[in-house]
Amino acid sequence: MSAQRIDVDAHYFGGSVAALTRAKGLPTALAAASWTPQGALAAMDRHQVATQVLSVPFTATSKGQDAGFARTLCRRINEELAELTEQHPGRFGAFASLPGDDTETMLDELAYALDTLHLDGVSLTSNVAGHYLGSPMLEPVLAELDRRRMPVHIHPADCAHAAELALGRPASLVEFSFDTARNITNALYRGVFLRHPGLRLILSHLGGPLPALAWRIAACTAVSTGPQDTPLTPQHVHDELRGLYYDTAMAGGPHSLLPALQVTGIDHILFGTDAAAAPEPLIADAISELTSTLTGPDLQAVERDNALRLFPRLA
Repeated sequence: MSAQRIDVDAHYFGGSVAALTRAKGLPTALAAASWTPQGALAAMDRHQVATQVLSVPFTATSKGQDAGFARTLCRRINEELAELTEQHPGRFGAFASLPGDDTETMLDELAYALDTLHLDGVSLTSNVAGHYLGSPMLEPVLAELDRRRMPVHIHPADCAHAAELALGRPASLVEFSFDTARNITNALYRGVFLRHPGLRLILSHLGGPLPALAWRIAACTAVSTGPQDTPLTPQHVHDELRGLYYDTAMAGGPHSLLPALQVTGIDHILFGTDAAAAPEPLIADAISELTSTLTGPDLQAVERDNALRLFPRLA
């Protein structure tokens, strides 16, 4: 088959990201040390990927750094991403990185990345320096993303208690995915989707356990509302989960895909690989699982057509 897939869950580990991970000894240092545009393009060709929409899978903050560190880092990352999209038209898109220090710096970088650099959307992590969707810090950012109707990729991240919850294992094994479910559940109960109905959220890894928990989350709305929560109905929960987008990164098989298709339609499933973060053999296995589970028009929709509705520039 010719390359046609649009990968919405692929990671940029070049330039400023590589320098940061090496300097800090972060877990992504190994991937960053080997990431190049040429290597990424070669891997894309091996897996029939026409385009990767690149993102950085962490939120930069200035905690423990000089003031303005996160703002400067995100500016460099976003300018590097814009340069990549210009140098390789049609092969790369990009989600903007936003600094996680405060609302004002997030909004400033959002405007620069979208209005000046013309990136394709925004990347947020499942918690932004401990702030989940529904936090007052993020409200103005969500309002602006709602106004712009821009795609927002939500990638999992460590929660504040990841070390204890992971029981000595890598947080990426299961805890990352649970943080996605925690984030969206909080957003539902805090009324985020009622206040910002135009949000276009893409959940990495098919939302982790969220689809499997959807019925439970909806059924318990009458008994699980806290003092700061918005009254909900089960139908609202089902409607909002139906409107989210879910990508197949490391989740291409029926164990993940079929629960997701119980909460949304095939038109809201997007192709993803977790490229540069996941080993290439695992990516190949996940793609094989996906193409064994879906065929024909459904597979075409997931691999390309659904993404083109969110990112028409990539056509």
